[in-house]
Parts: sequence; structure tokens; C-alpha cells
Amino acid sequence: MDVPKLLEAASLLVPAKIATENDITINDVWDHLAHDEWEVALGVLEELADVHPLPLDFWGSLATAAEQMRMERSAAWCHWRCYEARNGIIRADLTLRPASENRRQTPFSGAGVLRPMWNIGNRTPTGEDDLNIALLWVEFAPTLGPGEHSSVRLAPLDPSQWRHLHPGQTITMHEDRTIGGTAVILEVQGPTATPAP
Repeated sequence: MDVPKLLEAASLLVPAKIATENDITINDVWDHLAHDEWEVALGVLEELADVHPLPLDFWGSLATAAEQMRMERSAAWCHWRCYEARNGIIRADLTLRPASENRRQTPFSGAGVLRPMWNIGNRTPTGEDDLNIALLWVEFAPTLGPGEHSSVRLAPLDPSQWRHLHPGQTITMHEDRTIGGTAVILEVQGPTATPAP
């Protein structure tokens, strides 16, 4: 399927009533598509999805369109949102420890590449901390470095281990056994995709 058809398919899944804070609607997407402004249309569709949760098919179409346009970060973001549609959303406010107190000395990519361990309160059968792995996406910034903080999204490898989290709860990030950062949970939502039978 070509890019315009993928974007049109995604557009058909957006409710006509929703609008962004800047009054951008699905009509703006159709206007950009009519003028072959595919990258802009994709960006507007991503914005509309922040206003109203959209289904897995929407994100799958956008991911494929972004891949075909060679928009790597957008494609990664759309695949991330596919994961969230299937498994739920976990957002947190993360503060990394400064380089003087941290194993990490350099910034890392914010595009869902880092896969740290997290202490989310789970215990081993012997009562020790049981660390759980989750990919990390930094919102609104391309990288995050020692001493910095940002809102982040987490994609657990085993979402069932994270179901007990709630807003306001504090968890810690680890790249080794030491604490590399502290995060306060901002939002926890269940999946929007219907599981396959």
C-alpha cells in the first residue's frame, strides 16, 4: 500500500469531533493529503491521537507510512504507540542522577533504545528486590543525560508485572545494581486494543 492510502486509512479511524488545543481537526489532515503534504499529515494525525486514544490499526498504518517515507523516529514512535495500544501506557517523570553519582556519563537516545531495569516494588521468593526490564521513551527530547529530568514512557517486557503501579508511586531506574534515576508515575492506562481470540 502506498503512503497516501496508508494515511487515508488511518484518517478514517479518527473521530470527526476531536480537535487539538490549536483547533486542528481531521479536515486539516485531508487538506494536507490533497496537497501531497504527507509528512505534515502524519504529524497532524499523531497530534490528534494525543487528544483521543486510537486503535492499533491506526498506529500500524502510520508506522508503515513513516517507514516508507524513511522517517525513522516517527516510525519508531508509531511502533511504540502500537505497543501501548496492545499493552497499556505507563508515563513517569524521570530524574537521572548526576554523572558524579551515576554509572552513566553520557546522554542516551530518547527514542526507545535504552532498556534499563526498574525497581517497581516486586520481590524475589527470598525477599530481595526483583528488578523488571522496560524500554524507555523520552518525551519531548531526543536525548536524556546525567542530572537531567523529563517525562518518559515505559514499555515493560512483561506488562503483567507492572499492573500494580499507580500515579504518584516512586520507582527507581537501574543500568546496573546501583540507582541511576528516580521516577514518579504520572499515568497508568490499560490497553486499547482488543486481544486476539
